[in-house]
Amino acid sequence: MNIQECTDAIRTKVGDNSGLDAVLKFDCGADGKVLIDGASSPNTVSNEDGEADCTVEITLDNLNNLLTGKLDPVTGFMGGKFKVSGDMSIAMKLQRVI
Repeated sequence: MNIQECTDAIRTKVGDNSGLDAVLKFDCGADGKVLIDGASSPNTVSNEDGEADCTVEITLDNLNNLLTGKLDPVTGFMGGKFKVSGDMSIAMKLQRVI
């Protein structure tokens, strides 16, 4: 999946109310970004680069694997497949959404 396909998949999973109550950003470097605004009602998902309460730095390949279930979030984090900065509790909430 490219960044737009990942954005569409995340938008489907998030729906109108993700329960995040915060803004989370997937930063895939040169491949792009996915911003989940879980504080707005309804929630929005875009490719904008805005301020986030929590940022997940991840490659596009690893984001694909995360979205398709090939990469377990805890295993991925512990194995260094992605880095989380900001409020870690938001990333933990995301686990049940994605």
